[in-house]
Amino acid sequence: MRSISSTGCSRFTNSGGTKKPFLQMGPPDPILGVTEAFKKDTNPKKMNLGVGAYRDDQGKPFVLSCVRKAEALIASKQLDKEYLPIGGLGDFTKACAQLALGADNEVLKSGRSITVQTISGTGSLRIGGNFLSRFHGGPKDVYLPKPSWGNHTPIFRDAGLQLKAYRYYDPSTCGFDFSGALEDISKIPEHSVILLHACAHNPTGVDPKIEQWKEISEVVKKRNLLVFFDMAYQGFASGDIDRDAWAVRHFIEQGHNIVLSQSFAKNMGLYGERVGGFTVVCGSAEEAKRVESQLKILIRPIYSNPPMNGARIASTILSTPDLRALWLEEVHGMANRIIKMREQLVAGLKKNGSTHNWQHVIDQIGMFCFTGLKPEQVERLIKEFSVYMTKDGRISMAGVSSGNVGYLADSIHAVTK
Repeated sequence: MRSISSTGCSRFTNSGGTKKPFLQMGPPDPILGVTEAFKKDTNPKKMNLGVGAYRDDQGKPFVLSCVRKAEALIASKQLDKEYLPIGGLGDFTKACAQLALGADNEVLKSGRSITVQTISGTGSLRIGGNFLSRFHGGPKDVYLPKPSWGNHTPIFRDAGLQLKAYRYYDPSTCGFDFSGALEDISKIPEHSVILLHACAHNPTGVDPKIEQWKEISEVVKKRNLLVFFDMAYQGFASGDIDRDAWAVRHFIEQGHNIVLSQSFAKNMGLYGERVGGFTVVCGSAEEAKRVESQLKILIRPIYSNPPMNGARIASTILSTPDLRALWLEEVHGMANRIIKMREQLVAGLKKNGSTHNWQHVIDQIGMFCFTGLKPEQVERLIKEFSVYMTKDGRISMAGVSSGNVGYLADSIHAVTK
């Protein structure tokens, strides 16, 4: 077999005298880079507030009791390990759609939606991006809130879509720029795609209020935009699965035929199981069948069939009454712990005599908090206090515990005096 360098130079190096590589070293992932720096730090008080994974109050990874019970129930059935269908586990996709839309939703009863199992939320977004790139009849533009989750840009860009933005976060208030968002959305070309975070906006933790969602829906409808909801935190934001899905359900009630990405990484702690779903709400049951056929054609050459174990766990929890009740209790507890940490952090800053208004830390919701810290303040937190976070001042509240929230408050106060 011929070696890739059998001609005297690598296939990934330009030919000629200089042999300059055209395959350059890629930039490091900003969040994973924070973790690497954290690992090398020897300070016993060090904190990693970069990674978005839930931790218990001892700072340890948390496996939900309902997950352990579901795993035991699945194991007792001694099921096989055959391939799932391309669209995934039927029991899971049904439960997935019901969780998002509500079991009594007209869309589900009429059969005018299709849900396929995906490789968590990231895989769902990419399948959605590929689908829109190939079949969306309008402009190949996706309008993201500014800022948005960092991975949204490469996902949609690599799917062949063009990235645009609309105003969302107001740095002066550390809150929602409602007027700016409405003004920008009202100018988006008709039939473009707009991405909305259903709840617990990542990275800011800033969500529209119900009345604001209603106005956004009206403006989006006037512009005939296709709404792409990303719902990675249902239940994990407020602790209430119905409250966190309110925007999705309202848009459907108002006649929007949305597309939707879901993830079960956060709300069931199934990070490594990669459990997600992608839903398309269509105009008719016949259209839903056509969409399903094309989604399968898209999925087949990418990963062919989704993984089985996580889907079995999620569907078992959602379809077993006592496990579902336990899950709702546990997800409520996780959300409440994060809310409590927000309150304790603000209390600690006030106790230190901070003159800044930190109310936004409490008002924001979900795993992440946009602190309003400047890059130079973040730099000091890392160098002087071993408190690690991304340069934009975003912190994962899940990394804060009753044991270190005081140290975090002291550290933030020290760099913001």
